[in-house]
Amino acid sequence: MTRVRFIPQADAEVAWETRYYRREAGPTVAQRFVRALEEATRLAREFPDAGSPGTENTRHIQLKGFPFSIVYRRVPEGILVFALAANAREPRYWVPRTTQG
Repeated sequence: MTRVRFIPQADAEVAWETRYYRREAGPTVAQRFVRALEEATRLAREFPDAGSPGTENTRHIQLKGFPFSIVYRRVPEGILVFALAANAREPRYWVPRTTQG
């Protein structure tokens, strides 16, 4: 099975957004957010080329029902996630992260 790894900054974004949804929208919406993230991650793992092509040899998969995408790249060990990017946030803020891995 293909391995998925989030770099620390992407992990922090996931934790922050999960807490935000839990606090502002309640546990049901937070659970939907986590499920949408898990589904996007599963798609990246099972079908790495399915995401929309991006810059820096990355791909993006939109979270269903939420204004976020995961930004990832296929690497020899599996999938490396660089960001949980908010669609309304400054584009490409995560590009410097792509040198990590």
